[in-house]
Amino acid sequence: ASQDPATYFRQWGVDMDYQGRGGLAKPERPVPPRSVHLLQRKTSKVGAGLGKTTGWIHRTELRHRGVTMVAGATYDRIDDAGLHVTVDGNSTVIPVDTVVLCTGQDPARGLYDDLLAAGRGAHLIGGADVAAELDAKRAIRQGTELAAAL
Repeated sequence: ASQDPATYFRQWGVDMDYQGRGGLAKPERPVPPRSVHLLQRKTSKVGAGLGKTTGWIHRTELRHRGVTMVAGATYDRIDDAGLHVTVDGNSTVIPVDTVVLCTGQDPARGLYDDLLAAGRGAHLIGGADVAAELDAKRAIRQGTELAAAL
């Protein structure tokens, strides 16, 4: 909907007829059809890694749509009662019927370790090197630099 200019202006309170003071109108925000909770393990602000010029608008749009954002969550378990989490030492259950997990990556270094143990040369790059905050640009750069060095 935000790709449609008229919808965008209504949702953000832009008065294209200039009837309101300063060209502003009361924003028309859709009522969310469900509750959404966005939790992350990191204690930093949710979305802190987003672009400096666009991150704020993504977080604002999530707030406008009623998304609950929580940093520093530990995922304990999922059962019929919902998602069990601990935040700031307090355990709670979020009653949910759907859970989508985007919980990060762990580096897979088994082959690298096996090659080193066998006395073979190996190079560690990309997600096998640092899987947290997996960055395709970094991985491509490391692969290019390694290929040029070989």
